[in-house]
Amino acid sequence: MGLLWSLLLPCVMLAVYVFVFGYVFTPVRKVGDGALSPAFALSLFAGMLLHGMLGECLSRAPAAVLAQPSYVKKVVFPMELLPLAVVGTAVVQFLIGSAVLLLALVLTQGLPATAWLWPLAWLPLVALVAGIALMLAALPVYLRDLAQLTGFVATLLLFLSPVFYPLESLPPNWQHWLLLNPLTVPIEATRSLLVHGQGLNWAHWSAHAAGCLATLWAGWWIFQRARKGFADVI
Repeated sequence: MGLLWSLLLPCVMLAVYVFVFGYVFTPVRKVGDGALSPAFALSLFAGMLLHGMLGECLSRAPAAVLAQPSYVKKVVFPMELLPLAVVGTAVVQFLIGSAVLLLALVLTQGLPATAWLWPLAWLPLVALVAGIALMLAALPVYLRDLAQLTGFVATLLLFLSPVFYPLESLPPNWQHWLLLNPLTVPIEATRSLLVHGQGLNWAHWSAHAAGCLATLWAGWWIFQRARKGFADVI
């Protein structure tokens, strides 16, 4: 089926979320007059898409350099492309899933006027993911056990991010700590812009964007410093 698999899988996952969280779990299945609402399932799917982009890089980036020793030993090959290719794949998968999300929103409740701002919710996260991928591609060359932790971290982020619950459901003093999670602002911004038709929290977004750019710079700097010894260690 080729590229159709990339479209089929998010469609199946969205259908599962709508069934489980829109029809099975009664505390979240109805709104107002008792009508069934898929809004919670769509919010969950939006969060899972963003987590999936970061989780894909956390799981694949540590092997980006280690798995390609022939490229590492070629001086003319730009090794930055190895982790950035992982990022590119994750972003493409995210965009395909996002197309499914947008179509589902159009069919169920329509797109709000704030939907055009939605790229602002996830573009800083792409920079963050790229910085993390560069770090995780470089450091496991010297610290091989680091690759064993990334899958565990991805699972932790799934439950420590507001994927299955909204940020406002937590006590106020906990919300400040959860904002340190790099997925919190993109997930909340996506739900606000696409599902609820509300604007961005510009203070949170600005701090998040600055942190993402700083992570990208740090990842690039670490990769350039570490690449000098790749050929000797591998």
